[in-house]
Amino acid sequence: MDETLIKSGELSIRRRSLLPGTGFFYPDSLDEDRSEQRAKQALDGAAAVVVTDSDADGLGCIALVREMYDAALDVEPFLDDIETRLSDDSEADGEDAEDDSKPESAVGLLASGPHSLTESLEYVAEYADPGIDVFVCDIAPDAYESIAEPLETICAQSNRVSWYDHHQWPDAVAESVGEAGVDLVVGDSDEECSTDVALRSLEYDFADRFVELAEVTRDHDLWLNEDPRSKDLADYAYWSGAEAYAAVVGAYGADLPDTVEAYIAHRRVEKEQLIEMAVDRAAYKQIGPWTVGVTYGRCSQNEVADGLQAEGADAAVIVKPSGSASIRGSDTFEKAHLVARQVEGGGHPKAAGCKPDIYDDMMDYAYHWTTEGETTKRVILAAFRRVAEQLDDDSTKTGDESE
Repeated sequence: MDETLIKSGELSIRRRSLLPGTGFFYPDSLDEDRSEQRAKQALDGAAAVVVTDSDADGLGCIALVREMYDAALDVEPFLDDIETRLSDDSEADGEDAEDDSKPESAVGLLASGPHSLTESLEYVAEYADPGIDVFVCDIAPDAYESIAEPLETICAQSNRVSWYDHHQWPDAVAESVGEAGVDLVVGDSDEECSTDVALRSLEYDFADRFVELAEVTRDHDLWLNEDPRSKDLADYAYWSGAEAYAAVVGAYGADLPDTVEAYIAHRRVEKEQLIEMAVDRAAYKQIGPWTVGVTYGRCSQNEVADGLQAEGADAAVIVKPSGSASIRGSDTFEKAHLVARQVEGGGHPKAAGCKPDIYDDMMDYAYHWTTEGETTKRVILAAFRRVAEQLDDDSTKTGDESE
């Protein structure tokens, strides 16, 4: 197949908004081989490793751990790379950056997520040196059984295993992780981000810039939106490679250098266009007591959710070209995690994610792209109805019992 067909950088902005990025079209086997090779490199000779989500909150944790181990990477090569990308518009507007070279740090980084957590833990169990310190950050497992074998192996062969998070944990899962030998600290998801949890849990006197980094990261991760720098952190984490982000915030904290700010400003031109398109595509459905805004597109889900809520939505559903979806709540809808659990997902009361198991072949994806996520929207809206019905039933039972 002609490789240019899957590169979206040359497409019109509208067509780009309807299709997933280039990485989507690479077979999982190639991704797995690449992920395994990167894991081997990151773990080779490492004194510690951080398995973390690759958003700003998760990567804030790796910056803290590397500072504690005096293992931060030199930031200058990453800044030089940004300068190069800015000098070439096609590069600056292209696919998100990835880190292909082996970083020379004593603290390895495995960028992970809820759907790849088991795989990441298996890499640590297989390739880490005995006596390594292991940190898992900003990820909550859906069930203990899926991670039990690699996690128990890691605990048996490691010097330290710590897990810092702020998501909603089922009691049984938290109990099992603790019994395996993990130092598990889960913060209040309404009060702390995972960077906060790591900052207060690590035995180290961090400089003020790291305290401020946690505060600004929290501002975005808890959707407070009171500090404009938090949006910069979130955007740069999304557009940069994980190693680049960790190096930059480790060196500068929340006050990003001018080179990075210029890069963010450049990328935001396209970002704002994609947001506007997604908001314009939205439809609004009344489900139980809630108005649900639902849309489709390759876009920044938080800002799109803000736009839908400004139009009167209690909840926002942003279906992505990759087949996954983000569910965002508000003060009038704090059940996002309950809806997501209905469709192979989870998260917070006001923010959750899912990917319905409805894609059997590429024809299903072709239909998904050409109908702007019609089937996925229908499945998620049905999940809203089930949650509304369950809450109504619970309310009725409570009323009956009180009579």
